[in-house]
Amino acid sequence: MNPMALKQEVKNYWNKAAYGTEFINLKKFSKEYFEAIEEFRYTIEPEIFAFAQFTRFHGKQVLEVGVGAGSDFLQWVRAGAVAYGIDLTEEAIAHVRHRLMLYNLHAHDVRIGDAESIPHPSNQFDLVYSWGVIHHSPNTQKSLEELIRVAKPGGQIKIMIYNRKSLFAFYQYLNHALLRGKPFKSFKRVLYFHQESLGTQAFTMAEAKQFLASQPVLIKRIHAPVTKHDLLYYKSSFFKGLAYLLACLWGWERAGWFMMIELEKKA
Repeated sequence: MNPMALKQEVKNYWNKAAYGTEFINLKKFSKEYFEAIEEFRYTIEPEIFAFAQFTRFHGKQVLEVGVGAGSDFLQWVRAGAVAYGIDLTEEAIAHVRHRLMLYNLHAHDVRIGDAESIPHPSNQFDLVYSWGVIHHSPNTQKSLEELIRVAKPGGQIKIMIYNRKSLFAFYQYLNHALLRGKPFKSFKRVLYFHQESLGTQAFTMAEAKQFLASQPVLIKRIHAPVTKHDLLYYKSSFFKGLAYLLACLWGWERAGWFMMIELEKKA
């Protein structure tokens, strides 16, 4: 599929339901609806708070690329950041605007925008943040270049992308390849067709470091600690126990589904 057609497929997928909202059966845009979304997000992905460090960016210009249902974006606003947000979908922007209005909060700018062509000038933001977004882009490397471009010299870039060498990726391979009699189907192909929107990518730490070596950034940290997704939080105790043993064997700091990357743009 050509990149433009794939991008439209991705947009259509996320326009049906912003990330995390598909599990919420409450009146759309009600206070109860938004609070349930927020509780669900931080219950299954508690590592976001330590990674984002929302309260450290009071008064700073922060751009979030891929605002989704807006849970993280509201944390930036509540923390007193000068918050900007973009998302490829109208559904996400509607969620954020309704949330801001409901809680009587103000963001500097929220608009539809493409991570591969961010609608902001170069060298603008103290922090550019994107959690679980740019691996859905047909050109993830171009998206990463754009995140770096709009950060100020000395500014920070915090990104989460999926880790192909993770327990969760292995489970997807088991479900969609090995147990279906297709042992030679690659992890890449499994994730491309079976992980959320069509075309989802995942990367190794080596691949991420190799690409970043050519960019004007200092790598502060790259790690992939085991997550609740890797530990099969939604399964029975038996499967959770097996997942725990695998985590011990594979490494608790490198076998996680979420590869968290912290960068500083060179001055």
